[in-house]
Amino acid sequence: MTVSAATTSPNDHATMIVPRLFVLELSAGKIHTMNIDGSGRETIVTDCRLPDGIALDLDAGHIYWTNMGVPNLDDGSIERADLDGGNRTMIVPQGHTHTPKQIILHRRDRKLYWCDREGMKVMRANMDGSAIETLVDRGSSELRQPDLTRWCVGIAIDDETNRMYWTQKGPENGGLGVIYRAGLDIPKGESASARSDIEVFFDGLSEPIDLELDHGRRLLYWTDRGEAPRGNTVNRASIDNKPAEPEIVVRHLNEGIGLTLDLPNDRMFVTDFAGSLYVARLDGSDLQSLLFGQGNLTGIAYAEIARKI
Repeated sequence: MTVSAATTSPNDHATMIVPRLFVLELSAGKIHTMNIDGSGRETIVTDCRLPDGIALDLDAGHIYWTNMGVPNLDDGSIERADLDGGNRTMIVPQGHTHTPKQIILHRRDRKLYWCDREGMKVMRANMDGSAIETLVDRGSSELRQPDLTRWCVGIAIDDETNRMYWTQKGPENGGLGVIYRAGLDIPKGESASARSDIEVFFDGLSEPIDLELDHGRRLLYWTDRGEAPRGNTVNRASIDNKPAEPEIVVRHLNEGIGLTLDLPNDRMFVTDFAGSLYVARLDGSDLQSLLFGQGNLTGIAYAEIARKI
């Protein structure tokens, strides 16, 4: 996820714009912030319960993140804190979402959207965690055994067409991963478990995980956690003129997870489960490893923050 700070007055000489990364370390239950070259790391939140997805609201000065919890305990949650980690607040407590994964802030509607993996759902709520809705239910109430093909993980929203995209990862290296899309709202007279507007965008993927959308160029990007040749990659495809196959722009990740785009500066930042942080141009060229062996890294967000000087 990428966020820019609010515009400052040209006469305001007391602030400067600082680019920063916010990175989740699942294995240690921490949230770190750092410079975009990986230096200057600060730990701002600790004792998270398997953090996975992160979203920023710079206007309000907030971080939002998902805690997967222990999947068989159905104890996932969503929290919020200030950008420096202060004023930590539980906004979606345990028992309201099973295993929340990638989360995004839909700025137009001021809603949080996320995928619930073992819950097999796409969900949304107000910014304070109220008015929780299930938008897509892939069969959670009917299944007695886990069905990994129905596990929902990554999410992105296209405001131009008023549609959301989400990933269903499938079993490990099973080639059953799918990216779906549907409208933001359930069609009238239908339900979350029976929607006529769900379309397959791509199927036969290895293990698609997090999504990011380049709205200007109309390109959807995603990480794939599975094995080569299609996995351990970052992929992209046009959402208006879908190609026969997605374009692989980055290879040789070690279970790619988190992805954030810095569109004005033509770059992406990527994390993998082996604890690496990478930067590359949007076409995948000039790939550089910034950090490695930093625990199990999951969600990542890029932001340009106004700071007093």
